[in-house]
Formats: sequence, C-alpha cells, structure tokens
Amino acid sequence: MAIFASVILKLIMKHFFSTIIALSFCALVSCMAQDIVKVGIIGLDTSHSIAFTKMLNGTEDNYYVRKYEVTAAYPYGTTEIESAAKRIPEYTEEIRSYGVRITASIEELLSLVDCVFLETNDGRLHLEQAAQVLKAGKKLYIDKPVGATLGEAIAIYELAELYGRPVFSSSALRFSQNTKDLRGGKYGAVLGADCYSPHHPEPTHPDFGYYGIHGVESLFAVMGTGCEKVSRAHTGSSDVVTGVWDDGRIGTFRAICDGPNIYGGTAITKEKGAVPVGGYEGYRVLLDAILEFFETDVPPVSSEETLEIFTFMKASNMSLERDSRAVSMEEAYKAGRKEADRLLKAYR
Repeated sequence: MAIFASVILKLIMKHFFSTIIALSFCALVSCMAQDIVKVGIIGLDTSHSIAFTKMLNGTEDNYYVRKYEVTAAYPYGTTEIESAAKRIPEYTEEIRSYGVRITASIEELLSLVDCVFLETNDGRLHLEQAAQVLKAGKKLYIDKPVGATLGEAIAIYELAELYGRPVFSSSALRFSQNTKDLRGGKYGAVLGADCYSPHHPEPTHPDFGYYGIHGVESLFAVMGTGCEKVSRAHTGSSDVVTGVWDDGRIGTFRAICDGPNIYGGTAITKEKGAVPVGGYEGYRVLLDAILEFFETDVPPVSSEETLEIFTFMKASNMSLERDSRAVSMEEAYKAGRKEADRLLKAYR
C-alpha cells in the first residue's frame, strides 16, 4: 500500500511541476508578445520600406529586432512619380511575405500599431499623412524629405508641437561613422566642408528636395547650423551651392547631375587637416537611430537643423533664379513661413 501511495504521489508531483512549467512558459510567451512594439509603415513605393522590414522582421539576435516588428502597412504611396508608383504592387506582395498585414487606410493602420515609419516617396503627401499620425498620438519617423517644400516642412514640425509628439527626419548619410565622428569633435573643430551627392531632379519637387538633400544633409551634419547666406552656380552637368556661416566658415554642396552616383565629401578640421565625410553605409545606421528615438522620444536631429537644411535648399533655388546672386537665409525662411501659415489653416 505504501509503495502504491508513493507511486501516486510521484505522478501527482510530476504532473504538478509539468503544469507549473507549462504555465510559466505560456506566461513568458505572453509577456514577450505584449512587449513587442508594433510598427506600421505608410508608403510601399520605396525600397526603404522593404529594407526596414527585412531587418526588423528577421532573425538577427539584436535588441531592437527582438523588441520591434513591422506588423501593418498602408501601400499608398505616390500616384504621380512613375518610378515610385510602379513599385507598389511588387513591394506590397513582398512585404506580405514577412507577415505584415496590408491595410485599406491610414486610419486602419493607426488602430493596429504603436509607431510609424512614414515612407511615402512623394514628399507632397507627407503633411496630410503626418497630420493623421500625429493627431493619433503615434511616434513618427518621416523619411526624407520631410515635405516637398520648406513651407510643408515647417507646417509638419508645428503640428508635431501642437499635438505634443516629437518627430524627426534624416538621410541615412548623417549616421555614417566618419560623419558622426566629425560632428562629435573627434578631429577637432570643423573649419569648413565640401560635400557632394547625386542630384536627380524630380519635376514635382523643388530642386534638391527630392534627392540632392542627401549631400546637403551631410554638409549640415558636419558644419552644424548657422548658415546666413547662399549662392548657387549652375551648369548642365552640376550645381555648386556655397553657404556662408555666421562665424565666417564656408561650406559647399556639389550636386552631381551627370556623373557617378557617389556620396561623401571633405571636411577641413583644425587638428587633423582634411578628413573624409562619411558616405553611404546602408540603412542599418539609420534604423538604429529611428528606434532609439522611439525608445527615448528624443530626436537625434533637431527640427531647427532640418528646417535650416530646407531653408538652404530654398535659398539655393532663389539664387539660381537671380543669376547666382547671394540670397539670405532669412529671406528664404520668410517665404517658407508664409507658405506654412497658409497650409496650417486647414489643420487648426
């Protein structure tokens, strides 16, 4: 009888511990599922959407990959920029293969996610789309350009302030290692810089705002803010924009219209002389910056700096219209401010 009771007790204990282990495992899985931050993507007309999803929904043993997952996407998206619009069907099917739900509207997407990558290739759509995200209180990264124009960029940042939700936008080039080192003072004070990138004009956007912004971003990443006036020289194959900073430094941006697709530049530093400005190092460096922003709510690039970049581009276009005469940043910003005030009437 004692032997029989012992056997029964062992079976009970075995079942008890098995149950505890099973329940603990289920609780752990449930907890992990609850900790996943759901990311939504607006715009499947750019390779950035696919690149970010591949990294976040992949199997890499990385803190961010474990914590963040793209769970929903709204495909649209430009209808007027043909090179981008034709990607939408292919990218929609590809992103489905990563387990991402395709939504019929931005409103539906916002009900399913915690934060948003606004990836729409057409900057003209960003103000309307960003307004919906900000009003819903979601964390938001806007891929370049913030808006198609300076006025649209100002309006987006003011809406972010209105709704109490920080936002940022940047080219991936800003986060290349050498550019970060220059910005951080590793090579001493930056006395001036000359940066370059391809420029593929897009008729729907002001010059540089669609693609040349990459090189302008690099220039400001190493020079910082404080540009006072801008002039632009133009030929059929290239443009060179010269900015004069308030401390006397000079920085230039060369837009390569007809030539190799190369990114980079040279910074003149006080301690180390000429130092290369970083080029393109992939999307991972940008993704890490975005997710750190989602974690902290602290934008790695201030709205003031991004708006100065857009003011620089607008001033360069005004200079071109004036036969390369210098245009003050103040004048260019006032023109953008006037446009922003008009646009904001629809959202206030």
